[in-house]
Amino acid sequence: MSFLKTLIYGEQGLFKPDTLTPMQKMTLRFVVIGLIYYGFAVVEGMIMRVHLVTPVPTVDTNQYYAILTAHPLVGIFGSTYPIVFGAFLFLVPFLMKKPLWSIKLANWTAALIGFGTLTFWLAGFISEYAPLYTLYWPLPADFTQFNPLGGSFFILGIALVMVGTVFFVINIFKTITYTPQGWEKQPGGALIASALGISGIKNLFRKKKEEHLVSLPVAAIARGTVDTALNAGIILFTGVLILIYMLSYFFGYDLKHSSIDALLYKNWFWWGLDLIADGMVLIFVAGTWYLLATLITGKKLYMENIARAALLVELVVSWTVWSHHLLSDQAQPGILKVVSGEMVTAFELITQGLAFFITLVTLWSARPLQMNNPLKFLLGGLLGFALAVPAGIMQADIGLNRILHNTQWIVGPHVHVAVLVGLTMTLYSAIYFLFPILTNGAKLYSQKLATFHFWAHLLGGIGMGAFMGMAGLKGMLRRTLYFNGEFNLYMILAALAGSLLLFSFIAFFFNIVMSVGLKGVIGIFMPAKLKTKDLLPAEK
Repeated sequence: MSFLKTLIYGEQGLFKPDTLTPMQKMTLRFVVIGLIYYGFAVVEGMIMRVHLVTPVPTVDTNQYYAILTAHPLVGIFGSTYPIVFGAFLFLVPFLMKKPLWSIKLANWTAALIGFGTLTFWLAGFISEYAPLYTLYWPLPADFTQFNPLGGSFFILGIALVMVGTVFFVINIFKTITYTPQGWEKQPGGALIASALGISGIKNLFRKKKEEHLVSLPVAAIARGTVDTALNAGIILFTGVLILIYMLSYFFGYDLKHSSIDALLYKNWFWWGLDLIADGMVLIFVAGTWYLLATLITGKKLYMENIARAALLVELVVSWTVWSHHLLSDQAQPGILKVVSGEMVTAFELITQGLAFFITLVTLWSARPLQMNNPLKFLLGGLLGFALAVPAGIMQADIGLNRILHNTQWIVGPHVHVAVLVGLTMTLYSAIYFLFPILTNGAKLYSQKLATFHFWAHLLGGIGMGAFMGMAGLKGMLRRTLYFNGEFNLYMILAALAGSLLLFSFIAFFFNIVMSVGLKGVIGIFMPAKLKTKDLLPAEK
């Protein structure tokens, strides 16, 4: 086929959007939305990388901090959430061999997250609302610095994302527990107990062990979704609180900042935010590793019962580690710093280490394996967390935290390596694996582009994190602009590594578009012509 024809119709014209089931279309919509916003985040990241080397003429200081505020939120809520939610809304019914509880609710989730992200991104871009993603009190409601109207729309966008997240939570748990029409009544309570690990704990004290009613990946998704629900509630409440201050300003009431205790607010806020970083991400990622390892090898997961127990321990641990973000806060109680900030946080090295070990042994037991795209990216994701988790544990030491806190080390070797290499490469592995399933066997346009995508992303992510970390060890603060060239060498090297991430994404996105065609991408967002009862593509 000619290039133009391939661009329009896809590789060999194999992808036919009108033949897809509603489930396939719904999942692909999530993935496309997530990838578009990932592109937003990559471009924003490169603008900031360049600005740290030499000021970008079109970006003033206020605009820089507005970008810095929106950047992580676009990456998390706009990109990661849709890809993860779309994959899990497909996989839970797929693995349980039952229909999704509500396709309409799933589509509303995608729409709310997509529109909500666009709302808060535009609010930041236009009004330069820039309290940074931490939203420390009283900064979000400080009208001497920020436009309350821009702030109101910013918070409204976040609220829309959280409502979409609540819809996702409802859909997941309803799918696990409900009985489809015409089926024999399913034990909803027992399914929940199995998904959350309650039945597994009871098995420890029984001579006759109960059979697990849900598979391990579904259990991981359910437990991660618990943290997702808690986080959505906390962020929603926080958003409403900030919105009250902003709206009251419009009606002539200037609420005093002293009415909110700053330390209590910071503990509340970080408890909720950490449910994403140290709860939902680690649990979801571990479950995804397990699923991919079994799908790639065709073998049963090694130490499956231990893996189930570790997921439950990780869920509990994720509720109690938030204080490592406040180790350098002088007002934070010492007992919270030691128990939550240091001891419980260090335990994550064990839970995530177990997931790492179990996944690798499962892969090793099936050797020789073909080094295909899902396996390569899975190994890249494992490497990312092998680097980022110990970097985070180092920060969770009161002494080292005095040196590393608020430096480029935090966002380099820990945050960016964890998210860009660990999490994102794991998601890419899932995308490459699910691509032929979701597109009814569409052929990937170019394996050379996929190989370039892998190496450029891996080296770019690790390289950028490493150079940012080196600058941090030299004393370069995060959220700070330097114009004296003190850290230019590290920032230039970080920018060059970051450009590899940009090129890798362009190669991947081009590869996917050429595989399905522009007509195919547009067709994904058209209503499915098949009946909505046709929900499971594997059973067609």
